[in-house]
Parts: sequence; C-alpha cells; structure tokens
Amino acid sequence: MALPVRTNMKHLFGLIHKFNSSKRLLCSAACSGNKEPAGGGRVFSGIQPTGVPHLGNYLGALENWVSLQSQFPSVLYSIVDLHSITQPQDPAQLRSNILDMAASLLACGIDPERAVLFQQSQVLEHAELSWILGCLTTMPRLRHLPQWKMKSKQKNEGSVGLFTYPVLQAADILLYKSTHVPVGEDQVQHLELAQDLARIFNNRYGDLFPEPAALLSSTRKVKSLRDPSVKMSKSDPHAMATISLTDSSDDIALKLRRAVTDFNSEVTFDPETRPGVSNLVTIHAAMAMIGVEEAVSQAAGLDTGAYKRLVTEAVIQRVTPIREEIQRLRADRQHLEGVLREGGCRARELAAPVLREVRQRVGFS
Repeated sequence: MALPVRTNMKHLFGLIHKFNSSKRLLCSAACSGNKEPAGGGRVFSGIQPTGVPHLGNYLGALENWVSLQSQFPSVLYSIVDLHSITQPQDPAQLRSNILDMAASLLACGIDPERAVLFQQSQVLEHAELSWILGCLTTMPRLRHLPQWKMKSKQKNEGSVGLFTYPVLQAADILLYKSTHVPVGEDQVQHLELAQDLARIFNNRYGDLFPEPAALLSSTRKVKSLRDPSVKMSKSDPHAMATISLTDSSDDIALKLRRAVTDFNSEVTFDPETRPGVSNLVTIHAAMAMIGVEEAVSQAAGLDTGAYKRLVTEAVIQRVTPIREEIQRLRADRQHLEGVLREGGCRARELAAPVLREVRQRVGFS
C-alpha cells in the first residue's frame, strides 16, 4: 500500500531493529478473530485497483508479496477500493479495475490457499474502525504527513477523504492485529501513524493491538523508461515509459529499444551519473534473478543497443506467462468474483471479533 516517508534516520533504524525475522490461513470454523496471529506473525498489505500492474509494481511489491506467503503463517492482501475513491472514479471502470487487479495478483503468484485475498469495501469493519481511530488522532498530526502535503498542493487542498486516508490505512492494518507490513523506504511515515494509533488506543482502552513492524523492502526501484529520474508509473503521459504486465512481446521490445540511455555505449551501473543505463541493469538483474554485478558482467563487450536486446529477452521470459495467465483469468469473471467473495468472508471472520472488542472497550456495547 502506498505509505509516504520520514527522513529521520534514527527512527528508521529503530524500525529496522524492530523487524522480526496452515495449508489455509485461519479460516472457516478454525478461523477466529479472537485468536492472536500464529507464532510467525501476520502480514497485511493493500494495493489500489488501478487495473493491471506495471513492471515497477511487480518488482517493487508483488514479487515480495508472493515470497511472504511462504514466510508467514497468516497473510492478508487487500484490493483497497475505499482508498481509490479519494480520486474521482468512473464506477464501471472501477469495477473492471478491481477484477483486473485480482486477476493480476493471482497471475503473479498470490495463492488464495495461502493468503486471504479480498476487496476492502466488502469488509465494512474497515470503515468503522477508521472512524474510531480518527477520533484518536489530530488534524496537525495528519497535516504533516508528506502525502497530504504533496497531493493537497496539487489539488488545491484536496478532499476530506484524502486528508484522512492514512487513518483508514491504519485501520486496515490494525483490524487484523497485523504484526508486519511490507513497505518501501518511502512509505514508513504512514506506518508510524498506525503504530502511534495502536499505542494511543492501548493506553486509553487496554492492550488490544500489536504495534505493526515494517518489513523494509530492499527491492530496487524501477524507473521510467523515458525519464529515469522518476519512478515507473501508470500515470506517466508517455506511452513508451511504462511496461505493463499485459504488454505483448513486441510492445516490450519496442519500449526497451526506445528506452533513454546516454552517449556512452558501454554498459555500467552508476545510478547517479548514468540513470538510464543503470535502470536497464536494474531491470535485467531483477528479471533474470541475478545480481547487478552479474548483469554488468553479462553486458561485457555489448553496446547499449545490444544490451537492450538482452534485457528484452529477460523481461519477456518472465512477463509472458504472467500475461497469458492474466488473460485467461480475465475471461473467467465468475471465478475472480468467487475468489474475492471467499476472501471477503475469511477477512470478515478475522475482522468482526476484533471490531466487537473495540466497540465494547470504547463503550458502544
């Protein structure tokens, strides 16, 4: 989930220090929200339904999501459609995007047998807990979060939903008593809000929520193919800047062939002075599952034009089976809806007892 950052290195190192390294997740009769997460903890993360992910999403988050399924006994991944409406959405397009994201997650390797995959808005407890937590924080606390500063400036203040977006993120995490949240280095500050709200609630009403720890991602960021000073993004107006997981092999080859490099034909890895070529090395290393040093070694004797062909081969080899599986799943809307429906049921079985306890402690019941 998108979470913006603090450059307070002392605090970041503190978060790093706190990092603690069932055939089905606690579900049906065996699944109870009153149970604490099993020994290895519980992971929660969310992704907005923006349609099919791009290569940067895959390498920056989804590949890690897949690996976490085998590292933790309890994992929840949510398509966070409540978050998405902080920006205007066409209802028909949103419905389509939700299913496209579900298909993409499944095609990338998210396994409903090992993780709870669900649509956020289908678990009403998210919204109620968000209101309760919103009453425990202050406007100045939210106003200083980088995402509000950036987006409200772009939109001349922005909506109330955009302002309280981080509180809903905190509710997403705490509702399942999550112990770990995968984040990038630019996402820590919103997780800190969830930690703060867990402490505030526990101090006022008694211990209930664990303070979720960051699973800091070491994944290198994929840059735009047309402007390697910025991250790859779906919102990039240049069609050649972003590789989608549903791009054809010809499209991938064309985009990489036109990727911005520089006037030096030798392949080296120097992100500061050679961002374009270094971005290609990053993509090659990640897609070929080798180190950067090995990627540069394989480029020995190649100019950047020939190296782009090598990178293209690595990308096509990894993306092709994902693209084909997305296309297959998209054609089976009933299956996708069933996966999300079952995931929502399992998520509610975890969320409902937690919210009942929150309501009781607050005094609602």
